[in-house]
Amino acid sequence: MKYRNIREEELKNKVANDYFWIYDCTKIIGNVDFCVCIHQSQKELFEQESLLWAEAKKGISDIFKSIVQLILTIGKARTFDKFLPPPFLGAFDSENIAFIPYVDIYEVFYINDFNWNVTPSNYETKEFKLIHEKVKSIIDSKALLFNFQKDDKELKRFIKDNFIVGKLGLTKTKIDKNNFIIIYNKWLQSVKPTIGLNWDLLKNRHGIIDGDFYLADLLSHENKSLREKLYVLLNNNHYLLDREINELGFLSSKRADFLDKQIAHTQFWNKYERPPKEEYWDYIVERRDLLVPQDVRERKGSFFTPQIWVELSQKYLTDVLGEDWQDEYYIWDCAAGTGNLLAGLSNKYNIWASTLDKQDVEVMHDRINNGANLLDDHVFQFDFLNDEFLPISKGGKLPDSLYQVISNENKRKKLVIYINPPYAEASDKKTLTKIEGKRGVEQSKTNLKYAKHLGQGNAELFVQFLTRIYFEIPESIIAEFSTLKIISGPHFINFRSFFKAKMEKAFICPAQSFDNVKGKFPIGFMIWDTSKKVKYDKIETQVFDENNTELGKKNFYVYDKDQYINDWIKPYRADVSKNQLIGKFPFKGSDFQNQNMIQVVHHKMDYNTEAGQFFINQKNIIYACVYFAVRKCIDASWLNDRDQFLAPNKNWESDLMFQSDCLTYTLFTNNIQSSFGTNHWIPFTEKEIDAKEKFESSFMTKFISGKIDTEISFDLFQKIDKKEEKPLQFSTEAKSVFDVGRELWKFYHKQPNCNVNASLYDIREYFQGRNEAGKMNNKSQDKTYMILIGDLREKLNKLAEKIEPKVYEYRFLKE
Repeated sequence: MKYRNIREEELKNKVANDYFWIYDCTKIIGNVDFCVCIHQSQKELFEQESLLWAEAKKGISDIFKSIVQLILTIGKARTFDKFLPPPFLGAFDSENIAFIPYVDIYEVFYINDFNWNVTPSNYETKEFKLIHEKVKSIIDSKALLFNFQKDDKELKRFIKDNFIVGKLGLTKTKIDKNNFIIIYNKWLQSVKPTIGLNWDLLKNRHGIIDGDFYLADLLSHENKSLREKLYVLLNNNHYLLDREINELGFLSSKRADFLDKQIAHTQFWNKYERPPKEEYWDYIVERRDLLVPQDVRERKGSFFTPQIWVELSQKYLTDVLGEDWQDEYYIWDCAAGTGNLLAGLSNKYNIWASTLDKQDVEVMHDRINNGANLLDDHVFQFDFLNDEFLPISKGGKLPDSLYQVISNENKRKKLVIYINPPYAEASDKKTLTKIEGKRGVEQSKTNLKYAKHLGQGNAELFVQFLTRIYFEIPESIIAEFSTLKIISGPHFINFRSFFKAKMEKAFICPAQSFDNVKGKFPIGFMIWDTSKKVKYDKIETQVFDENNTELGKKNFYVYDKDQYINDWIKPYRADVSKNQLIGKFPFKGSDFQNQNMIQVVHHKMDYNTEAGQFFINQKNIIYACVYFAVRKCIDASWLNDRDQFLAPNKNWESDLMFQSDCLTYTLFTNNIQSSFGTNHWIPFTEKEIDAKEKFESSFMTKFISGKIDTEISFDLFQKIDKKEEKPLQFSTEAKSVFDVGRELWKFYHKQPNCNVNASLYDIREYFQGRNEAGKMNNKSQDKTYMILIGDLREKLNKLAEKIEPKVYEYRFLKE
């Protein structure tokens, strides 16, 4: 072994000095262990700053598992979004080093519906095992493994031949559909400030964005744009925009020059190869929506429909409307963007496409010139939430052919409004009011006209679209992508009161499969027949994962007649004016998306106080623990994100074993911290865990044994009949949790300077510590502790599995 008995930091220094001495190995990139970079003196010449990102391990390790750990480290921090990835990923220990080309592994970083927020070094998590399974064959076939001692010369030759910036000459960084956004963000910093324009005025008056200038640069050769239909053209040393034929018949345009004689522009593009391969041109132009500034994207709320869902939605339309539906029905996408939802449709004479932005219309016309199956006269600029339904012949914006369909009762019944409408909500203050001189979510004419019908639902753009369609294009077919809020959301009672239509067929898929959509929740495609006035209580949907694999069916319910769980629990709140409190949790929304915010904490802790608080005492502790366990025992996912927790039936009240299971679950998952005051949640006696001193509070063990703790509040329990006091009974699963927990507490109380009143949170903090940002670390260096806490989590998972069926049996959730 070449590097025997040395620490990890020393190992990294020796590897750097022995093999990468001509490079800079001191740079820290994200949380990557070891980086090989070009020197600062070369940085201005080459965009590719990093050559290797690697995981380092002292001693002997499973080198390929270390690569998996590196992948999880990079994916968790999304390091590839902040730095251009290197040609190689790798890992090394005291004996071997392995390399794998980044290009062979990068697709794993784009897995949808994957939890990257795990500890990369924990090889036992399901996430680690999943990534290991996905990349094992790639690592086996593509990795290059060298032994430091046996393969010393070969390793040095490999590094010499492959760790070359600008290999094969001054090779520029290629731009493709995977990195054009990263390059755009760099362009914003380097080139945009040197273009002599008033950007705010340009955007407000002309609808042109900085992304149009980037596209002019990107799709050019020798500083001449290659596509005439772009909204902005690069013409040697300046840009041309607002090109039109004037009243004399001459082509006129406006010109934008560089402020620095094009120096920054030239230096920037010296590092990149342009144009990209022609096979990427259409994709990049169609994805202009990704180049829209954030404030505009918030107002438009647009998200691009992936091709797999376009194809599936058209299959569903065929299933509902028949094989010949494209010939028998008319189709209008009134939120078309660049028209990708219409790809695959065959009868262009029955299709219309409109969009808010003129530049998107230009893109669609350009696509028509390049073979898109649309008619020029059927593609038009139209602000659906504000413009009047008037034909062009009468001074409006609608093509006369489309107006004839809308205004004819019989033809209107054959009109399919096929849309993926803008998704934006006014919970963001910037969208509540006018944004950059344009209407915000709540300022549209549609919202003002139908305000009394929408209620709180007016905060959603897509609901405004559906409302105008319903009232002003009556008896049409609506085939739309949207969230399931209109079915289950508590703010959409008003909308559901008037929107009566038959839901013919629907599917749902993960929101993460759509670009620019944050969060894990379902997006549905629903086909509504508005000529059939049906009041729905639930809808049934087919479920598909991000790979278009069918997973089964799921129901979404209307909860308008149900009582939510928060309304059920509120009457049992403790009186904060009395000395009886042992903890609290915040009131958050009654669905799964708020699961992480539901935490039992010390009643003196300032935690989510704006949400309202449920204070806990010994009189309501069972209610509190049932509430907490019910909301936490089932993991939140994209599929259940919008499911609402409800007031239960009465049957749970006689199920004492269920109640004690919930108490046990809460005892070992709460976030009580003794630093805020007395800890009343210690589930063991001093004798059970060999405590060094007496606890400040023995409330919990007294409660479990059926006794009243008058030290907390004497007055509250004067009227309780002592004969009713009985020790709680626990299930086998709950007892297993107590057994493992008892060993953990015992181990902690053997530690020097332990806090005798420590809570479970305090114990975790003691062993796991905190990082520089103050966040608790995910693991500990103490192996015994890691075994004990791992066993406790395993037993808690089994207890949660036991509680879960009761959640549905007692109607906390609908199946």
